Amino acid sequence: MKALLSKRSLLFYLFFALTCGACRSGCGGDGGTSSTLDASEASAPVASADGRDSAADGATATGRDELRARPTWIPKITNDEDFGAYSRVVGGERFTKIVVDLKTNATYYVDADLYPLHKDFIFAELLKTPRTPEAVRELDKNYGKDKPSFLMLYLVHHEQADLWTLAFWDGDKATVAHLRLAYERVKATFHLAAKVKFRPASDEQEAVAKQAPEIASITNDQVYKAAGYQPFHLGRAIGKLRIVGAGEKAESLTFAPDEIVILPEPLTDITKVAGIVSQTFSTPLSHVNLRAAAWDIPNVGLKGAAKTYAALGGKDVVFEATATSASIRLATKAEVDAERAAKKALATVAVPRADLSATELRPLDGLHATDATGYGAKTANLGQVVSAKLAGVSVPAGFGVPIAYYAAHVRSAWLEASIDTMLADPKFKGSLEERKTRLTKLRESIVKAPIDPTFVSKLGVALKALSATGAGGDAGAQAGDGGASDPPVFVRSSTNAEDLKGFSGAGLYDTVPNVRGEAAVAEAVKRVWASVWNLSAFEERELYGIDHKKVYGAVLVQLGVDATAAGVLVTAHPTNPDEKNVLTINAKSGLGIRVVDGKKVPEILLYNVFNKALRVVSRSDEDTMLVFDPAGGVREVPNPQKGKPVLTTARVQRLADAAQKIRTVFPSDTPLDIEWLFRGEDVLIVQARPYHGGPKRTEKTPGPTP
Repeated sequence: MKALLSKRSLLFYLFFALTCGACRSGCGGDGGTSSTLDASEASAPVASADGRDSAADGATATGRDELRARPTWIPKITNDEDFGAYSRVVGGERFTKIVVDLKTNATYYVDADLYPLHKDFIFAELLKTPRTPEAVRELDKNYGKDKPSFLMLYLVHHEQADLWTLAFWDGDKATVAHLRLAYERVKATFHLAAKVKFRPASDEQEAVAKQAPEIASITNDQVYKAAGYQPFHLGRAIGKLRIVGAGEKAESLTFAPDEIVILPEPLTDITKVAGIVSQTFSTPLSHVNLRAAAWDIPNVGLKGAAKTYAALGGKDVVFEATATSASIRLATKAEVDAERAAKKALATVAVPRADLSATELRPLDGLHATDATGYGAKTANLGQVVSAKLAGVSVPAGFGVPIAYYAAHVRSAWLEASIDTMLADPKFKGSLEERKTRLTKLRESIVKAPIDPTFVSKLGVALKALSATGAGGDAGAQAGDGGASDPPVFVRSSTNAEDLKGFSGAGLYDTVPNVRGEAAVAEAVKRVWASVWNLSAFEERELYGIDHKKVYGAVLVQLGVDATAAGVLVTAHPTNPDEKNVLTINAKSGLGIRVVDGKKVPEILLYNVFNKALRVVSRSDEDTMLVFDPAGGVREVPNPQKGKPVLTTARVQRLADAAQKIRTVFPSDTPLDIEWLFRGEDVLIVQARPYHGGPKRTEKTPGPTP
């Protein structure tokens, strides 16, 4: 399969349901290094859709004083009322905490609203001793295999899927004996014990579950897939409801900014809309989901939405997405009028003055972040990583084609006047269909125009130098086929209108994979140049008031690696902007292109670099994977690793180590978007750039509960 592949964007927003609410509100040990709340153990509760702290959901019937007046724990839960009283809701999951005394088998159902951490309860109610660093270290031994005193558990009702699970913290090293004891105590003390399944949260716990086949178990991945609702980005919108039919071709679709769209499945890309509902679940890192996060519009997965809301198609509606549900209803005329009156133009984003003086096809090890105005942001940022010469961080060798060659190509093809005429045409400005048609013709003209032979010769020289690059050098790693005369390369976009303040621009332009030979690379460069005028790129720039004539296409030519696994990593917590220790990783077997196309769910992992805890959120179970086609491009083959984890713990740790080193190259207050791949067991980095997505700090961003 030869394909021009849309490049990944990563304005990450991980939805609530993927991470167990119980463990977001307080889990894990602090490694015995601190007497204060560790962020991995005491991540704050998320804010509910109406801005209230989610803790309030567990206490709606009584005030805080009345809550504290009841016992702080009970030995049994015998009815739904008791469970409600001793639980709380976070992200659609109602949970309580359980402590089992290993010496007496006494079982404590802890008031989850009063005690955010197991250890808070243990110190206050059971040990009744000061919480010194030494005492914390001793208590944290109960997260190991040889537990001296306590089991610490979560009993969770996953309300969307109506499933009940029992879980340890993901870093807990509980044995099969601990698991069996935990179930024995739950059977003896919980009125719905017959419905409860063990939910392992790590590879190690999954192995423990297999040793106890008599205990029903369910994975995080299965819980996630059983839900009928998947919130990606919360919010409220008013617009005209458009229901896209299952037979409509994605490439023929155009959307208006005031439309709320119901899609049969996620699209690879989409232009600006008011709200998105997808009936097929996907990764939160798909282009559509990430675009919605950047636009700050409601975006959810909702099974059967087209049938549920069929009668509202074509009508003005109100679409509201919360952490636990979504609703669509008819909008009143007053609501529609108020919405139109309230819309304000976004602030204009300024594009730095382009540097057209650079003409060298410069290797990555000669580039730095400051070269973005001439070589584009992607190339410059990756050059910054290579130039830092970080021990143990390998980057496939490559070189940058500066924007001067794009400008010269457009000028020599006599397209400047055509672009000016197009941009000034009222019909072009007023019709989305007209823009789609005219931009397609412009891209075709850029690709068809003859390319400068002198530039092609320079490409040939640079490609020969790239082919001679050895593994492990300053410029990175060797090609996947061992340095053949025509090594495979990725021809990747890198414009001067990316990673700007208020505008990421990632994912708008194109990449051509597995290109071989001087002539083919030259043609691929033209295709990447043409993607400056992609419809989605134009609409996004228009939304932010960017002057299109100031945008130039640079190119990164980089040795291609026929990866055994690939994906993306973000150095940010999915819901808590104060948490600096958690990495979010998405992975698939083979090439990483499909990680963000939204069609299938990848393997999703959360890894805490502080206490080395790995949480498995979902597994990828695809039958096929993408590999290099010997004729060029990529092709689909059976996945020999189907059913197996894409990333082992050892692989995750290698990724985390590389990410931590790359963090030192960029400003410390900015999380990173890192694209990676494995060749065998060796990790290679193919993108590193500032990441501007994820949870945003507000006055209502909750901190650790006192």
